[in-house]
Amino acid sequence: MYPNREGRLNRSDGWQGPLGKSVAGFTLIEVLLVLIILVILGSLAVNIFTGTQDKANINAATAQIGLVRSSIDRYRLDMARYPAKLEDLWVEPSDSTEADRWGGPYVEKLKADPWQNDYQYMAEGKKNKDKYDFWSNGPDGKSGTDDDIGNWEK
Repeated sequence: MYPNREGRLNRSDGWQGPLGKSVAGFTLIEVLLVLIILVILGSLAVNIFTGTQDKANINAATAQIGLVRSSIDRYRLDMARYPAKLEDLWVEPSDSTEADRWGGPYVEKLKADPWQNDYQYMAEGKKNKDKYDFWSNGPDGKSGTDDDIGNWEK
């Protein structure tokens, strides 16, 4: 800080540099206040986009289950039974009688669900008593929990 012409420090005159020119700038408090506001806005944005990603993963798993479900139903029409395991949808049977009826591959080999876990299949369903169960373990990766996504009604 430099004194003004009268020898007093007067903020209303502006800050004077060594050559008598006005010096513009921000105080440390002003800079810190802006940084705090930016951090708060950034944390709000992260929370919003995290929820969006979770919804997108659930929608992707639901869509994949719908596609595989129709493949399983086509297999049943051709073979008169549900597949014993998921691999039966893309691997031709070795038995010649079944190979003649097999109209596959019904689906390409399945990739992992959006949480990088394998899809699960049970030919004799527990949640669908008269047909199969096909599901993803959901975000927690554990089977039998409320976040499982499958071919059944919740």
